[in-house]
Amino acid sequence: MPSSKFIVYTFCLILLVAVLAVCDLCFGSINLFLVDKHDPLFSTIIFDIRLPKMLTCLIAGSGLAICGLLLQSLFRNPLAGPYVLGVSSGASLFVAIATMVLTSVNISGMFFVGKGIITLFSIAGAFFVTLIILAVSKKTKSNVTILLVGLMLSQILGATQGLIEYMSSADSLKTFVIWSMGSVGSTTLSDIWFIAPPALIIITLSFTLIKPMNAILLNEQYAQNLGINIHRLRISVIIITSVLVGLITAFCGPIAFVGISVPIASRLFFKTSHHLHQLVFCILIGSAVMLTADIICQVISDQFTLPINTVTTLIGSPVVIYLLFKSKLSIG
Repeated sequence: MPSSKFIVYTFCLILLVAVLAVCDLCFGSINLFLVDKHDPLFSTIIFDIRLPKMLTCLIAGSGLAICGLLLQSLFRNPLAGPYVLGVSSGASLFVAIATMVLTSVNISGMFFVGKGIITLFSIAGAFFVTLIILAVSKKTKSNVTILLVGLMLSQILGATQGLIEYMSSADSLKTFVIWSMGSVGSTTLSDIWFIAPPALIIITLSFTLIKPMNAILLNEQYAQNLGINIHRLRISVIIITSVLVGLITAFCGPIAFVGISVPIASRLFFKTSHHLHQLVFCILIGSAVMLTADIICQVISDQFTLPINTVTTLIGSPVVIYLLFKSKLSIG
């Protein structure tokens, strides 16, 4: 892609994200235009509720999109993604375990201790599943086999989580169910200060993988001939994916289809596989998709807010279905 086109596309996407971010701040159950700007309620709505929610959308959308892009390139499989491969399910199961542990020892109210334990468990669960998928990919080159293993892992982990929920108390069960539907509205500014620094560091580190990821798109032998350390590349992708999925799942719950659909949509629309372009496009498109989903969740009714998983699935599923019928689409 010519650099001039890349700059134009990037500028347009940044503008789109900015407009959606403003809309996400303005729209909700309370119309801000009807609230006096000097009223304390105005400040509370903006800074305590909507600003953290909007920033969470940016972090979650960009992070999941990057994870999907890296996984699809590493496995050379356009249907790979953190939700499809079971990475999100691993993080969800470990969050459920961490929540039960915190409840049993009664320290969930301690912010940094409670949030830290849940986040570490979530990252560990994502790391665990990613290692399994990577081990399977070394044994077989079949994309179908890798996807089936990921789906089976997701079912096993989901069933185990369901067993934990079944054994939990009524209050804990309600918390689990609501959390598993996905939400960006429960984060606070304190949460943002907790998750934003590591998320930004990991997202920045993903740009150091541009050259090796471009090389591996052709094949591993070609990448090795260029001096690329394939083992180090795999470990780097595992760490980036595990940390991002773990952070996002711990605070937002498992969010479906963003990780798989955004890289696909980016390749379909922009017709480029260069990872510098794709990383930038995926960050911006992922942010735009999450902001759009959150706006829809808010404006659909004044009485309730839709689970964000419902909206991301409705947005992402058509893209995946389109891919299934467009068999010539590849990641290279």
